[in-house]
Amino acid sequence: MAVDRQTSPAHARAYSASVGIKALTGGGTTGNERLTAATGAVLLGLLAVLGVTILRIRPLLSVHLFVGMLLIPPVLLKLATTGYRFVRYYAANPAYRRKGPPTAVLRMMAPLLIISTAVVLASGVALLFVGPSSRHTLLPIHKASFFIWLVFTGLHVLGHLPGLPDVLRADYSRSAGLGNDVTGRSGRMLALAGALVAGAVLAILVIPEFGPWLHAAGVFHHDG
Repeated sequence: MAVDRQTSPAHARAYSASVGIKALTGGGTTGNERLTAATGAVLLGLLAVLGVTILRIRPLLSVHLFVGMLLIPPVLLKLATTGYRFVRYYAANPAYRRKGPPTAVLRMMAPLLIISTAVVLASGVALLFVGPSSRHTLLPIHKASFFIWLVFTGLHVLGHLPGLPDVLRADYSRSAGLGNDVTGRSGRMLALAGALVAGAVLAILVIPEFGPWLHAAGVFHHDG
């Protein structure tokens, strides 16, 4: 009996859809590592800007507030990618088991990094919306959690810094995506770009809340 080798339109559409989905979501453990690294690099740049604003908080308060809000979606993306690796590893996924866990030091720091991240972001958002009246209650929490977060983030970055350039080149160099590279590059770039756009939109939407803080900036400069 002859076999009809012609592909039906429905099968062709299904195949195209699967290829498109794989192009966005593929990559496995390597794809997860690349997205985590790229998000970390972006956060490193944003944190550098935030550090400059802290050194000159009075004239750069508006930048500090804007970048602080801009940080939120990329931070959530970073937590999502690392959390996904954690879940897949401890769920005994073979690929993630072969990849192995992060070093023991990074694993021990992870809970403190996550907690300090949650506190610094939550206290910052609360400060923004409650207004300057919260400076004696929420501001000390925000300052303390920020410096704790900064220490653990710095140690986290140092732990991953040696391999960061190679991982970034794999997706963002001129030759990235050519040949038999790991799938999902488009999806990883889209996820990171989406987080940055979401952060920018969020920061723009809350600009009206900056007013009371900018008005009180002189008071904070002398008291804090």
